[in-house]
Amino acid sequence: MCPTRPSEPSAPLISTRLQPGVTVRSPQKPFQRFQSAPAREAVETAAPFSRPTTGLKPGANERPFHRIAIAGVSLALLFSTGCATYSEGSASNATSSTSSAPQAPRRDQVLWSYRNAALAMRAGRFDQAKTELDDAIARLGGILGPNKDAASARRLFNEESKKMFIGEPYERVMAYFYRGILYWMHGEPDNARACFRTGQLIDSDAENKTYAGDWALLDYLDGLASVKLAADGSDAFARAQAHTRATPLPPYAPRANVLFFVEFGNGPLKYATGQFREQLRFREGGSSVKSVVVKIAGQTLPAPAYDDLYFQATTRGGRVMDHILAGKAQFKAGSDAVGDAAIISGAVLASHQKQRSNADEVGAGLLLFGLASKLISGATNPTADTRCWENLPGHLSFAAAELPPGQHTATVEFLNAAGTPHRVKTATFTVQPGRDTVVFLSDH
Repeated sequence: MCPTRPSEPSAPLISTRLQPGVTVRSPQKPFQRFQSAPAREAVETAAPFSRPTTGLKPGANERPFHRIAIAGVSLALLFSTGCATYSEGSASNATSSTSSAPQAPRRDQVLWSYRNAALAMRAGRFDQAKTELDDAIARLGGILGPNKDAASARRLFNEESKKMFIGEPYERVMAYFYRGILYWMHGEPDNARACFRTGQLIDSDAENKTYAGDWALLDYLDGLASVKLAADGSDAFARAQAHTRATPLPPYAPRANVLFFVEFGNGPLKYATGQFREQLRFREGGSSVKSVVVKIAGQTLPAPAYDDLYFQATTRGGRVMDHILAGKAQFKAGSDAVGDAAIISGAVLASHQKQRSNADEVGAGLLLFGLASKLISGATNPTADTRCWENLPGHLSFAAAELPPGQHTATVEFLNAAGTPHRVKTATFTVQPGRDTVVFLSDH
């Protein structure tokens, strides 16, 4: 289960630089990367099973029990070694005696990049956020490609949390959403649009075409970037309006040159349920903030929740899921049943024979085979992977305004359910002629 979020003590306000010409006042907290102890899994090996030398040649003197017992024990040893843990680290990320901080285990590198990117975005360290996101996205391309870690045998006989982390679709979408913001911030709306389209594709079932992506802002920003690039954004706008669940999105304002990307609330957390803890479920992150208002130059810009990350985590194409990974538990349950049946059958055969016989030997062999099946079942660990990008926001919003060149200060009110400010920030930025000014706002 993901760690709980620590409470945030009150602190004096300081100015945090967002981008050239943009400042947000936020609680005074030093920027800190996510860190944890490096992986300490021991490499376990098992000696290959060697058949004892009996001096007997195969034939009448070698009873069937020997062959069955040896096969059963060999099978048991084979699958017991399949659940040995091993280090996922490498020389590039192993902690040395001279390093100032531990590095991410290889299997968690994408997760750490996700978390650090969110922290960097909120601290105004956009160059660092870019580096973290580019690293995560590059690793995603390697993991989701023809990688041996994706082989079905490894998926089956390794615990989910031991795999290379890539995240659920909503987590991968957020990596591209943040990257799109940074592209637009650096004057590249075309690359921003590519990121938003990629995010919508990640949220879709492109292979079986059973559902399509339904993030409202991804389509809306796709269309807005097209309008900025003198293209037609009407189709993307129509899709975005179809995905909105509450407040309709505003029409595009091509002359708007200040874009406010807003996030607030706490994202979903993961937990496991089921007989084998194989069912991945999500818990909604709590927050008092329900909407946002941006006030600037006499304008009041509403920024309601256009996308809900808990909704995205628990649905596919708008259809609510019960849980994830239920299929893997079916194999484990079936394997356990085979093992139990073999043990019972073997015990019955062995106990009903008063003298040593072939039936007695077959019964003993079935006992061993049953134990081997139980070991196989134990090796096929279907425990759901509850690692998650737990510092994600709960909701996404957007607002735009047309402002003259020069310095401006916006007041950002994060409102509770009653519509009163739960938290207030200010953002100071400079509008330059001939380009969009991107302002990233967060209640974190």
